[in-house]
Amino acid sequence: MAGVPAGLPAGVRLSDHVSLGVIAGAVPLARVREILTETGRASERERDLPASVMVYYVIAMTLYMGSSTREVLRCLLEGLRWLWGAEAVRVAGKSGISQARSRLGEAPLQRLYEALVQPIATPATKGARYRGWRLTSLDGTCLDVADTEENRAEFGLPGASRGESAFPQLRLVALVENGTHVLFGARLGRYAEGETTLAQAVLGALRPGMLCLADRQFFGHALWSRAASTGADLLWRVKSNLRLPREQVLPDGSYLSTVYPDQADRRHRSNGLRLRVVEYRLEDIPDAEPLYRVVTSILDPQRAPAAELAALYHERWEIEVALAELKTQLRGARVVLRSKTPALVRQEVWGLLLAHFAVRGLMHEAALQADEDLDRLSFSHAVQVIRRKIPHFAALPPSAQACPA
Repeated sequence: MAGVPAGLPAGVRLSDHVSLGVIAGAVPLARVREILTETGRASERERDLPASVMVYYVIAMTLYMGSSTREVLRCLLEGLRWLWGAEAVRVAGKSGISQARSRLGEAPLQRLYEALVQPIATPATKGARYRGWRLTSLDGTCLDVADTEENRAEFGLPGASRGESAFPQLRLVALVENGTHVLFGARLGRYAEGETTLAQAVLGALRPGMLCLADRQFFGHALWSRAASTGADLLWRVKSNLRLPREQVLPDGSYLSTVYPDQADRRHRSNGLRLRVVEYRLEDIPDAEPLYRVVTSILDPQRAPAAELAALYHERWEIEVALAELKTQLRGARVVLRSKTPALVRQEVWGLLLAHFAVRGLMHEAALQADEDLDRLSFSHAVQVIRRKIPHFAALPPSAQACPA
């Protein structure tokens, strides 16, 4: 689980498997150079592994979690040598790669993610909207990282039935654009930080015109207030024991209520947040709970009828699918992130998120061209295609010179 094989199966050339064009299309070289300068990580002199090359290496590395770091670099450089000449760029050893990654650091990958990874759905994207709203969802997950003393100290170990888990874990919370599965606004933290803590920063990525779905562990006065302050609308599930008095019953069966920060505010009717409550049951579904309750900031039932909101809430599973793509189909099931230090772990995760964005961007373009719903396209197949193809790296060269076959 923690180890990686040296290369791909016999008879398979790694140079046939990396799609630099897909990565460069999602992460343009001009933007890479700009951010490297902003973060003070641009190479002051030509090295065997310049900073701009290492940015693409970190992203490509996450597409090949089962291959050695040196093998991935060899593949990447085969696609770049025509720019500098056959002998200008050499494949470094494992220590050289690690040193180059350390020089690069985490900041450029994080800045690239924050600058580039945004919702991409267009009016033609199927399944991306409910009425006039762009659908998004909020959730989090954990990633196993290499078991080193530094990673244990930085990220912490989750509890297990017998003592502690075998690997430290990094916690990730993000928003997803439901129609495209683009994971945006992500924040990384220690295992002990908790999803609601990280969500405070994640929710800042919401915008007016979005409708955000979230499960019941996120609901609270402070977090709801934070999300609502962005101008986005909200549809969150709440716990069954939350006090929600029926203050006004509406024609569609939903009702208006008010939540307060604490009992003192409730007594004084101060700092309350007005919301609308939709209660419903799922009939003929095994193991369904007796009653589901969701609350929304959309107070007018004509804009969003209760029956539609009850059905819509279950679209929240889209983020669980997107996180599974990131953790299982892209990273690999039960694969541990390979980086040995906290800074490189975070660098690797930002690279993983950028790689996911590149794959999803390619799938979105394909769906638009075919006038197809993205849910009908296979993420695993898209990853396999990207690994097999090596189109021209058109974003990198200074001229129209083509990459040799």
